[in-house]
Amino acid sequence: MTLRPIFLAALLPLSACVGGKTTMQFYPLDGAIAEADPTTVIEATMENVSGTSGPLTFRLPDRVRCEGTWSSLTPKTVSRTKGLSLTWKKTGGELGGETRTEARVNDGELYAVCSDGRRVQGTFVIGSGTASGTGSASDTMGNVYKLLF
Repeated sequence: MTLRPIFLAALLPLSACVGGKTTMQFYPLDGAIAEADPTTVIEATMENVSGTSGPLTFRLPDRVRCEGTWSSLTPKTVSRTKGLSLTWKKTGGELGGETRTEARVNDGELYAVCSDGRRVQGTFVIGSGTASGTGSASDTMGNVYKLLF
């Protein structure tokens, strides 16, 4: 008997947590959806928010399902260290490297295709290391949305 199946089964719940999720709200500002009900809020799910891109899913009114991708340009800095140290704690040389996210506001885009054939495209800004931002989007049916997440 091997422990491999038991080990893999134990890791399965952990793999579902990697990346994280957050919600994005689409607020219709103009077009048929805003005219029909200006208080409509469309909730989308963004996955892999700890990364720089991931799946995006949401439902428009009349149960129209949309699936797509969001992507953010998040710059990283890389620093390298090397040198000679003559202290008691660090006798000898020191060598290493570090990669970290720049603290700034980053640009992002989203694109989705819906079950009725419409396409939704938008842009947003997001803070480095956060899962929050703001932007705008429009679809091929003439609707315009404000994005908040």
